[in-house]
Amino acid sequence: MPTSPSPSPSSSSFSSFSSPFSSSPSSFFSGLPSRAQVAAVLRTAGCVFAEEEAELLLADARTPDELAALVARRVAGLPLEQVLGWAEFHGLRIAVEPGVFVPRRRTEFLVDQAAARVPDASVVVDLCCGSGAVGVALAAVLGPLELHAADIDPVAVRCARRNAAPVNGTVHTGDLFAALPGELRGRVDILAANVPYVPTREIGLLPPEAREHESLIALDGGADGLDVLRRVAAEAPAWLAPGGCLLAETSGRQAPKALAVLARAGLTACLAVSEDLCAHVVVGTRQ
Repeated sequence: MPTSPSPSPSSSSFSSFSSPFSSSPSSFFSGLPSRAQVAAVLRTAGCVFAEEEAELLLADARTPDELAALVARRVAGLPLEQVLGWAEFHGLRIAVEPGVFVPRRRTEFLVDQAAARVPDASVVVDLCCGSGAVGVALAAVLGPLELHAADIDPVAVRCARRNAAPVNGTVHTGDLFAALPGELRGRVDILAANVPYVPTREIGLLPPEAREHESLIALDGGADGLDVLRRVAAEAPAWLAPGGCLLAETSGRQAPKALAVLARAGLTACLAVSEDLCAHVVVGTRQ
């Protein structure tokens, strides 16, 4: 999970949780406080990026009571993006609703890889779309295209539709390819599948902001974290256009097995790595 602030920071930006509010949040601030005062409250609660988050919360609040309520929700452990209602991703402001997977800054690398490998893409599919951030970012980078996204979680679909509407994207509800219209078979240039890849036994090790406030189905990748990727890879060749690419994020430890999964599906597999973002993206191309 990411550790940078932002918004898109939240995933591990609390080292611990403790509320500084001895009474109601509305009585905590008597007037609109300074950035340093808000940061001090957040830091006391264990927030690692207190100064950056204080600036964002101050910018979002219109009154001291509203600010106190925002700070109280953040101190209670709600991801910053869900407190604000948006996350910064690839230069865009992406709407985020409670319970929806927060787009990670390192996933911007997947967007960059997809755009670089298929710069003339006309059909893009964002599977396991969550908020729809990946597909919307690709539409912003590549220009007008046919965008489809899908997620099994109705809450995520509702959120993704808000984000995809300005780029005329269509968001479907359902389990992976079963959610997509059959007319897309053999036409997809970029298949971005930001699948869950945390091994089941490691879910409990995730930061509280992820495991307590994001849907388990968006995190749990099965015994070795690759269950969903196997399902996607098995069907991907039938949906990809010639030269089309499947891209999925994984961990460095899982990357060799993930590459083998793509190769067994008949795709030409390679690994792209960003040391700066600690990002690993496996790419499978239909020749």
